[in-house]
Amino acid sequence: MKKWPACTPTLLIVLSMLSVSNSSHARALDSHLDCSSSAHEFIAELLDNHEIDPNPTRVERNSVNAFRPTPGAKLTAFGFRVHTVLGYQRDDSQFKQGSGEPVADSAYGVVVIGSADAVEARLRDAHSNALVRQVVPLILTVIFCQ
Repeated sequence: MKKWPACTPTLLIVLSMLSVSNSSHARALDSHLDCSSSAHEFIAELLDNHEIDPNPTRVERNSVNAFRPTPGAKLTAFGFRVHTVLGYQRDDSQFKQGSGEPVADSAYGVVVIGSADAVEARLRDAHSNALVRQVVPLILTVIFCQ
């Protein structure tokens, strides 16, 4: 009988995060990440479709609200699974204000599971003007419009 190599708990967590179903039920958010929408439009559609929790899991000091996809929602961005949806629009009741200066009048995006280099390449191929920033090396990357 073959023995499998031992895995650390961290590796198991990362591998479980990376396992993505290629279900035809996944909804791509690519068209919104061309940065021509407002945060209100982007978040409102996701809320109307019950694809994100209406209560942000976190509100940053700069007022960026972080929303988790609802159970069963399969959101993708440029082929990468969406981990978190981000947004803020000034004077909009669907967003909570942080304690500091807001990042912009309107800003939105997603955190995806994938390396910054891979995400950057896909965005440039799609001619998106979104910003790409690494959150966790080789694991989580932000795609952000402001």
